[in-house]
Amino acid sequence: MAPLRSYVSGRWHTPDDEGAPLHDAVTGEEIARISSAGVDMAAALAYGRDKGAELREMTFHQRAALLKVLASYLMEHRDELYALSHRTGATKGDNKFDIDGGIGTLFGYSSKGRRELPNDTVYVDGNVEPLGKGGTFLAQHICTPLRGVAVQINAFNFPVWGPMEKFAPAFIAGVPSLVKPASQTAYLTVKLIELIIESGILPEGSLQLVAGSAGDLLDHLTEQDLVSFTGSASTAQRLRTHENIVRRSVRFNAEADSLNCSILGPDATPGTPEFDLFVKQLVTEMTVKAGQKCTAIRRAFVPTALLDDVAQATSERLAKIQVGNPANQDVRMGALASLEQREEVHRSLKALLEAGRVVFGDPDQVSVVDADAERGAFISPVLLVAEDSSQAQPHEVEAFGPVSTLMPYRDTQHVIELAARGQGSLAGSVVTADTAFARDVVLGVAPWHGRLLVTDNENAKENTGHGSPLPALVHGGPGRAGGGEEMGGVRGVLHHMQRTAVQGSPRVLSAVTNRWVPGTERTEGEHPFRKHLEDLRLGDTVVAGPREVTMADIEHFAEFTGDTFYAHMDEEAAAANPFFGGRVAHGYLVVSFAAGLFVQPDPGPVLANYGLENLRFLTPTFPGDSLTVTLTAKQITPRNDQDYGEVRWDADVTNQKGESVAKYDVLTLVAKREKSS
Repeated sequence: MAPLRSYVSGRWHTPDDEGAPLHDAVTGEEIARISSAGVDMAAALAYGRDKGAELREMTFHQRAALLKVLASYLMEHRDELYALSHRTGATKGDNKFDIDGGIGTLFGYSSKGRRELPNDTVYVDGNVEPLGKGGTFLAQHICTPLRGVAVQINAFNFPVWGPMEKFAPAFIAGVPSLVKPASQTAYLTVKLIELIIESGILPEGSLQLVAGSAGDLLDHLTEQDLVSFTGSASTAQRLRTHENIVRRSVRFNAEADSLNCSILGPDATPGTPEFDLFVKQLVTEMTVKAGQKCTAIRRAFVPTALLDDVAQATSERLAKIQVGNPANQDVRMGALASLEQREEVHRSLKALLEAGRVVFGDPDQVSVVDADAERGAFISPVLLVAEDSSQAQPHEVEAFGPVSTLMPYRDTQHVIELAARGQGSLAGSVVTADTAFARDVVLGVAPWHGRLLVTDNENAKENTGHGSPLPALVHGGPGRAGGGEEMGGVRGVLHHMQRTAVQGSPRVLSAVTNRWVPGTERTEGEHPFRKHLEDLRLGDTVVAGPREVTMADIEHFAEFTGDTFYAHMDEEAAAANPFFGGRVAHGYLVVSFAAGLFVQPDPGPVLANYGLENLRFLTPTFPGDSLTVTLTAKQITPRNDQDYGEVRWDADVTNQKGESVAKYDVLTLVAKREKSS
């Protein structure tokens, strides 16, 4: 049987020995062998750090565009991944979570990168911090990519989504990845990486693969590298305390299996939509990926009075689940990843049975469709009931398979205390239509959870379910769940970057950040609205005005818009207002007059004004005041795939005394020059 190959230092590596056998989860037959013998881990890391320079030189938008191309390419080849995924025990429905979910994460981060990050290599974090009274000494936090490699050590349960949800934010950040999949299902991850490498889409060195043992990989990490681990809490603890990781303060992120819970609200009695949603969700979480999800519901808390009703309804629904060959269209739950994993589930079940009783399923036998129950790693869904929810086992022991325990609770405070006994979870859910109960529970259990889903009939058709991590949301949790965070949109990107406070003059900060900072030189001349995107420069400015604001202007604006607030129209009431002391102009009248002053009316490169941000009215404008506006090009963002870009302008409206009346950012779309044919 051919061994799986690793991809390191720019080439495919065949192991030096025959390796250990890997088996089909459904049939038990050997399908591959795995070993990392002969892989030079130090050289692989050095290669990634060296070749990562090309990735770092690209802008966020350029990386995001490549990620979209890669996701589209994998979509075209996902049938190849589907076919191999069945051998891991995954059904067609399971593949939507793993394969489609992994590809969807690439699309998600591509969109985030293009919409929420600049077309630049540096990320500006927060606002400028003034450090001196004269405005000549400032500070700005920036984020730049680490100069190392993002090392992934993944779990067996999601061989496609697992590496992709770590790879996507690292790639957007400009940091190359080295993937080390869990052995049981590594053959699917190897196929995924083969497709990616064969596509030629990514810059050289962006992605490497070690199939088999990590060997001495961790010994060669530096302070510029990162480790992201998914797996058991005990393994996470061992890796986190590795001598080199501790000594060099290597960034370490752990996402560990946890005792996630779902809570049924007291209002969700039989016959309500929420009762049915709770039961349906519980069965889904027990059977998708045969319960081998780090977010699966292990503890299901229900009001004491509803315990029997929930047990009966859940058992009836579980009875309709057909277990067997995942390639069979009638099968709804496939096999565990391996026979060893089945034995591990049996061991955990023995401990759980000390605190509860089985109300559905037989841990020792299962009827399967189109398969051999003994040769494949099959197990029946098992639903337990623990009438005494104070017992320790359900809060400490996880059976990593289609196993869940129902437990009763007395009241809101009781269920909050029970949820906390999991000592930290990735995901929790609350099923209720009672918003007061939802608020109390969410605020009560949030410190122990990385993500909480509140389900009711209102969001039932759209919500993605208890166990569905999403690219925009944090995936991780405190305590037993590992204490880490993955994804979370831009948060996941910034995890791979170094935040640095840069102190200096406005001119220096403008040069570093590619954003005009107040205090930096302005350039007046040709009206900047007459310039195409390529011709604009930071600091290009137009100063326009003054324009006097009259009482007639204020009254006309009030009549025209319907904004007759007393501060604009009632002299006596406005005079009594301690902030104004008399009638004042509308803030939006000031903004409108400012636009009339700085706009260039003729057709030109400016295509549209698409918004204002950070608008603040700083000083009241009284009848007789004269307004002047200074508009300065603050940030110029080309769109690589469009014939226009975005320009952010700093707008400062002042009165005749030089006082700032209003400050804000104007956002425009500006055309590029037409390319000659």
